[in-house]
Amino acid sequence: MKITALTASAALLSFALVSANFASAEELAFPDKCKSDMAMSGDMMQGHDMSKMPAHQKESMEGMKSMDMNMMQGMMKKDPDVAFNCGMIAHHMGAISMAETELKHGKDKASKARAQQIIDAQKKEIKEMSAWVDKHVK
Repeated sequence: MKITALTASAALLSFALVSANFASAEELAFPDKCKSDMAMSGDMMQGHDMSKMPAHQKESMEGMKSMDMNMMQGMMKKDPDVAFNCGMIAHHMGAISMAETELKHGKDKASKARAQQIIDAQKKEIKEMSAWVDKHVK
């Protein structure tokens, strides 16, 4: 598996965030049923070979790659409030990307309705956080 500096930094940041709030992370454990049943190589996960993925997976992976880079940049801000807001803007953009993929490819009405709710809520919060950044960051 190919590990880049960005991947290593993301892993360390994830570990630090989970370690800092272990009880909360434990309550919100990633469901086993959500874990992939596909054998994915490190290169495939890095986006180097997505040719075998269905369209919805390719679109989701592209959105996540963009979100990961922007979120890492935001989280590296020295001011914790700025880091939070910038990181969350990128995180919300990733959620919107995933929700748009659901609207395009999904079949379940409840899931599509949830996706639209996410898009509406996250866009509102992005506007609020972006306004905060514009006001507070010199």
